[in-house]
Amino acid sequence: MTDQRLLANGRLPASTEMSPKQVVEKTELLEFIPAGTQVYVTDLGNCSEDMIVDAARILRDNKLTAVPHMAARRYASLEDFERRITRLTQEAGATEVLAIAGEAEKAGPLTSSVALLETGLFDKLGIKKIAVAGHPEGAPDIKPDVIKSFLQRKHELARESDAEFRIVTQFGFDPHRVSLWLDELREWGNEFPVHVGVAGPAKMTTLLKYAAFAGVENSFNFLKKRGGAVVSMLSGYDPDTMVDPLETRVTSQPNTQLAQIHAYPFGGIQKTAEWLHSRGSWSFQTSSSILTANESA
Repeated sequence: MTDQRLLANGRLPASTEMSPKQVVEKTELLEFIPAGTQVYVTDLGNCSEDMIVDAARILRDNKLTAVPHMAARRYASLEDFERRITRLTQEAGATEVLAIAGEAEKAGPLTSSVALLETGLFDKLGIKKIAVAGHPEGAPDIKPDVIKSFLQRKHELARESDAEFRIVTQFGFDPHRVSLWLDELREWGNEFPVHVGVAGPAKMTTLLKYAAFAGVENSFNFLKKRGGAVVSMLSGYDPDTMVDPLETRVTSQPNTQLAQIHAYPFGGIQKTAEWLHSRGSWSFQTSSSILTANESA
């Protein structure tokens, strides 16, 4: 019997992400993405609220599922946070979000994703699915016991919520480390489906920059040590070296909560889309299957 988390071709479905500016100013890129795909709308503090809302609306109008980032520390007040969700749901029809702490030069009163969840506003304003962040290699500024306590608190809040919860992870390059982390989550009692972050095809110099920024240098060093035909500073990186073992885990460990991949398009949306189409995680012919997988995750 085929695992329902996998598409008919045995591949994991995939989400991706774009900046609001990309969505608004380069709508032609959306043609590469199958209908129903979850497209996360980043919030790095360099785009206006109007542009973020416009981006979510454009994604909806193109039959894509917008998942706006909700970065707690960037809201100057609870009222600002409420206004943002209200606009996203009412003006753009958003029903999914990613709740993260985010970064800001001067944090507002909401300092964590847990704080966002505890307001109850996601439920009140119609959010049906909530993604929270996962860090297979740890978070640079958060101790493991704090991460564990935050996850346990999110489970408590999930039981009180009408929304479905999932974990979406930071990207990495070591599938063995991800598997160990998934085992650790299970020991902690995690009940959320997990969407594992994977860097899309890109030059090694580009990946090095993002790895340093995200604090995953150890995973990147693992990638470089593999050498051979898999990767070189000139030829770039083959993401299937990360994804193939994850798909094997799904088939060999039916109880794993690994449900999907999230492709970070560091080499550009078009290049990432071409890879996802070529491997079978995306297909215009099976866009309904991708939508079904997203709905069941």
